[in-house]
Amino acid sequence: MDDENPTTLADAWIAFTHTKSGTQEYEDMFWACDRVFWLASEAPEAAFELILVILAKDSSPRILENLSAGPLESLLAEHGDRIFNRVKEEASRNPLFRKLLGGVWQNRMSEELWTKIQNLWDRRGWDGIPDEQKG
Repeated sequence: MDDENPTTLADAWIAFTHTKSGTQEYEDMFWACDRVFWLASEAPEAAFELILVILAKDSSPRILENLSAGPLESLLAEHGDRIFNRVKEEASRNPLFRKLLGGVWQNRMSEELWTKIQNLWDRRGWDGIPDEQKG
C-alpha cells in the first residue's frame, strides 16, 4: 500500500482507529499507526498535513480522541515550537481544529508552548466540559 500518499495513509489510519484491538484486522492495519507516529517524530510538516487530512475526512468522537491524544500531541511534544505558527493559523480559521487541540495533554511541551496551545484550544466536549454553551 502506498503509505506516502496522505489520503491513502489517512484512510488507513482512520480504518485502523475504528478497528477493534486484538483482532487480525487490527494487527494487519497497525502499520498505519506506526507510520503516522513516525511522521510525527521525523517529518513534522508532513505529519501536520496528514492530521488535517484525517480531521477533514472523519471528525467522529473516536477519531478526535485518538488523533488529539496521539499524533497531534506527539507532534506538539516533539516539534511544537517549530510548527506553532501553522498550528496557530489553522486554529484561527478552523473551529474543529481548535476542538482537536482541546484534547491534547502537555506531555513534554515546555510551559511556554503549553500556555500558547491552551490559548488556542476549545475544551468544550472534553473531560466532562459541556459541548454547548448555555446562555
